[in-house]
Amino acid sequence: MKKTILAVSLLALLASCGSGDGKKTDDKKEPQTGTETKPADDLSSNPVYQKGLAVVSESKNLCLTCHKIEDKLQGPAYREVANKYENTDENVKKLAEKVKKGGSGVWGDIPMPPNAAISPEDAEAAVRYILLLKSK
Repeated sequence: MKKTILAVSLLALLASCGSGDGKKTDDKKEPQTGTETKPADDLSSNPVYQKGLAVVSESKNLCLTCHKIEDKLQGPAYREVANKYENTDENVKKLAEKVKKGGSGVWGDIPMPPNAAISPEDAEAAVRYILLLKSK
C-alpha cells in the first residue's frame, strides 16, 4: 500500500511540474505522420554543429559555466558572439585562440579565463558551433 501511495504521489508531482517553460501548448495540433520536414534553420543534423555542441557540453571544458545560447551569464550569450563576428576562417582561428588563452575587455570587465585543457581543434569546433547560432 505504501508503495502505491508513493508511486501515485511521484506521478502527481511529475505531472504538476510539467515542462516548466510556462508556455501553453496547442491541443489541436495535427498528428505527426513522420513525413514532416525540418525547418531550414534546424542545425541538429549539421556535423559541425553536433561536434561543437559536444565540445561546449563537455563538463571538463566549463563553457556552460559562464555561457548560454540566449542569455548572458558571466560571459556573453553565444548568440551575441555569433551576431558580432562573421563566420570566417580568420575569425574562427582568432576566437579559438581567445578560448584557449582567455581574454578581457571585449564583453565587459569580467575576463574570460584561459581554457588550457581544450585542444586547438576542439576550441575551433566550439567556435564554429557558436558562429552557426547567428540570428537570422
